[in-house]
Amino acid sequence: MTTRLSPAEDTIDRLDAAREGTLALVAGIADAELERVHSTLMSPLVWDLGHIAAFEDLWLVHRHGGEPMVRRDLAEVYDAFETPRAGRGELPFLRAPQAREYLAEVRARTRKATERVGPGDGVRHELVLRHELQHAETMLQTIGLARLEGCARLEPDRPAPGSDGLDLVDVPGGEASIGAGEAGFAYDNERPRHRVRLRPFRIGRAPVTNATWLGFAEGGGYRRREWWTDEAWHWKEQYDITHPLHWSGDGREWRAGRWEPLRPDRPVVHVSWFEADAFARAHGARLPTEAEWERAATWDQGTGPTTGRVWEWTASEFSGYPGFAAFPYREYSEVFFDSGYRVLRGGSWASSPRVATATFRNWDLPPRRQIFAGVRIARDA
Repeated sequence: MTTRLSPAEDTIDRLDAAREGTLALVAGIADAELERVHSTLMSPLVWDLGHIAAFEDLWLVHRHGGEPMVRRDLAEVYDAFETPRAGRGELPFLRAPQAREYLAEVRARTRKATERVGPGDGVRHELVLRHELQHAETMLQTIGLARLEGCARLEPDRPAPGSDGLDLVDVPGGEASIGAGEAGFAYDNERPRHRVRLRPFRIGRAPVTNATWLGFAEGGGYRRREWWTDEAWHWKEQYDITHPLHWSGDGREWRAGRWEPLRPDRPVVHVSWFEADAFARAHGARLPTEAEWERAATWDQGTGPTTGRVWEWTASEFSGYPGFAAFPYREYSEVFFDSGYRVLRGGSWASSPRVATATFRNWDLPPRRQIFAGVRIARDA
């Protein structure tokens, strides 16, 4: 006979499963590597661990459980908005053994508080759960930039999507509902759900593959000035960009801790918005707007677009939907609105399906390539 878990037990089980994944991710990495700054684009991995604990300490121990924080003195060190990534290596963050102890102590206090007062409506626990799942993907980006070995979570092999990324499907125009509804958990930038009118368009059946991108690169894609905006061309020239991040110049890519031959049918990954936009222009296409992307992703047709294994850049700048209201704090989304960030949709192989829903909005700056981002093209119908 199966024993039914209480709401509190079920909630803690989900939090513990995420924690197991986080710890497995770094289990094979030496403490010195966890504490090192591998790139100014990213935090030291151990800062992420402390930040995960501090976020849970604030939201579940203190605000949900009504108890004093385990380490209020660390709140400023692990404030993601007040401490930009480039300077986190200089902060007095916990070293690896202490960060693990902090994670464990906070979780023990969370468990007791949840058992005592219950999970309530579940919003705070879901916020903390998804926060940790998202940081696991961020940490994988750092591991990739550092080319660290010993990571337990590596990109799995999966069947190819059966398209080179240049095969387009037609999506009819008309009114479409965009964003998350009122029921269930969603981030503030996903709401409110609203109606938009779209013109008919065509969108890639699948993300662009390595083979297709290689043809772009070898065909002068990084040399043809007419395909790049002024800002993108300046960036490309300044940093001598000639291929996606983690590609070599001899047809190999860094994967699973070693150089491997480029796999032609895999979605291209680690390209910037600048590169994605130039690629689309080179093929007489454009990047889809995020409304087009969501319309296509939720369009229930057997011949519709397939999901990829990479985040997909869109043409849209990150901003609030009409009627946006910050929740539970404005620093999650609002401070990034209308600041040049571009929206990514879909989710990557490293994303938890719990996070990467059809309405989830990721965002980053146009030059960024550390994220697991690729491209899906679109055209007017």
